[in-house]
Amino acid sequence: MDELLELRSKINAIATRKVSVNDLIVKAVAAAFEEVPDANAIWNGDTIRRYSSVDISVAVATDGGLVTPVVKSVDKLSISQIGLVVGDLADRARSGGLKQHEIVGGSFAVSNLGMYGTREFTAILNPPQSGILAVGAAEQRAIVVEDGSVEAHRMMTVTLSADHRVIDGALAAKWMAAFKQHIENPMSILL
Repeated sequence: MDELLELRSKINAIATRKVSVNDLIVKAVAAAFEEVPDANAIWNGDTIRRYSSVDISVAVATDGGLVTPVVKSVDKLSISQIGLVVGDLADRARSGGLKQHEIVGGSFAVSNLGMYGTREFTAILNPPQSGILAVGAAEQRAIVVEDGSVEAHRMMTVTLSADHRVIDGALAAKWMAAFKQHIENPMSILL
C-alpha cells in the first residue's frame, strides 16, 4: 500500500476534491475486471451473464443498515469522477434519497471497513452479484524482504467471496493477482 498511499497524497495535493483510498480501490477493481473479463459476470438462474461494462456496488453504512448503490461504468471513470459519484451515492444513501435503479445491477461489490480499523473480515455475497471484496485497514506490518532483513511497510488485507458457479477458485486467483498488481503499482489504474 506504500505506493498507493503516496500516489493518493500526490493527487490530493492538487485535487479540488480529495480522493479516498476506497476510490483508488474501486478503480483497481475495475482494472482487474478489464484484465480478467470472465470474472465480470453473474449467475442468471441456469446461465452465466457476462458484462461488457464494469458496474460495482459500494457498501454504505446507514442508520437503517447496509446499502449498496451501484457505480456504473467504473472502467470509464477517472479517479476524481469515481470520488464524486461514490460521494453523491453515499450521501443520498444516508439521507434515504437513492432511487431503485441506483441500487440494482452490477456484478461485484466492495465493502471497506478499513476506516474503522478492521484488519480483515469476510463479506457475504449480495445476489445476483458474483463477488464481493472485503477491504481491511492499511497498516504498518513487518515483512521479510529478499535479503532476509525485516522492514516495515503499509499492508492491507482483502478477502474475496465469490459465487463458484461463476468465479471458480482458479478464476478468482487470476482476478486477485490482477487486483494485487494494480494496488501495488497504482499508476497503472490512472492509464
